Amino acid sequence: MHRIPEEVDTPDVLIDRDVLERNIARMAAAVRERGLLLRPHAKTHKVPEIAALQLAAGAAGLTVATLGEAEVFAAHGAEDLFIAYPLWVGPRQAERLRRLSAAARISVGVDSAEAAAVMGEQLGDAAGDVAVVVEIDSGHHRSGVRPEDAADVARAAARAGLRVEGVFTFPGHSYAPGMPVEAAAQEQQALDRAAGQLAAAGFEVRRRSGGSTPSALLTDSATATEVRPGVYVFGDAQQLELGRCALEDIALTVAATVVSRHEGGNGVPRRTVLDAGSKVLGSDRPAWATGCGRLMDHPDARITALSEHHATVVWPEDAPLPALGERLRVIPNHVCLTMNLVDDVAVVRDGALLERWTVAARGRNS
Repeated sequence: MHRIPEEVDTPDVLIDRDVLERNIARMAAAVRERGLLLRPHAKTHKVPEIAALQLAAGAAGLTVATLGEAEVFAAHGAEDLFIAYPLWVGPRQAERLRRLSAAARISVGVDSAEAAAVMGEQLGDAAGDVAVVVEIDSGHHRSGVRPEDAADVARAAARAGLRVEGVFTFPGHSYAPGMPVEAAAQEQQALDRAAGQLAAAGFEVRRRSGGSTPSALLTDSATATEVRPGVYVFGDAQQLELGRCALEDIALTVAATVVSRHEGGNGVPRRTVLDAGSKVLGSDRPAWATGCGRLMDHPDARITALSEHHATVVWPEDAPLPALGERLRVIPNHVCLTMNLVDDVAVVRDGALLERWTVAARGRNS
């Protein structure tokens, strides 16, 4: 059990440098062995230093969710950025895309003929500088068109002067118990059908992009060309419960202090309260999750409730309650939310503070 550095005030986000680097190297090697490219989703960490580690490990480029995130990483030297989102491009967004495409290779998601037409019109003479990738619904039923409708969107994009590069999907339904294998199979079928539609319409399909963290290592290179996992760099309580990582793979925790302690009895639970609430842990709790987060060094304890600045932890009867003032490490349910809630993070090794990294793309939601 690593101690929390004395210089750290709670609550604070800790990044274990050694675990982070191990996670990055392991995913890079595993994806490479499968014959795929890795385009990690930087919305998870939003930190240029982490992006640099991913690119140095062989990532083909970065995935982002917003123009703002793309601008941050382009400013820090990223040369290939995929905005994996069906942007609706108005005049201001078009100007930002023009500036971005002058600094880096930019591709953008699209999932309707209407959005493709508007994007091309707004970009004008610069339309050919931006590649588009048609988003496909592979079972998550969020954004994305049916595979059989992919060619219609691609033809609209081509008419608008945009370069059609391929198809992508997000198998988000892999984030549930027992679902990663099924979601990965559905992802492959959808990408295969959509790519076939584009090819039959005369398009060269250079990119077939998929892969969430739960499904990335189940993705088949016979259909896909790249995967876009994000959470793998840190791990979180959701991935633990899904069995997609182990405790030793957790690189991000939140340092927290016990501020209230109650032995319980007569129907009142044995509990402690920590000073890390939803304003640092995030409030994401899937219906299948057993709590609002986990404790790194006390896996049988459960965070049963979050308020803005309180985390209520219920303890087994045979486990001693931590003392008031004791400092514990919390594993958030969903690390992407946590990283968007803090300005910077503490980078640690063996319980010592190494440095602090700025979360440069925090809040860049547009």
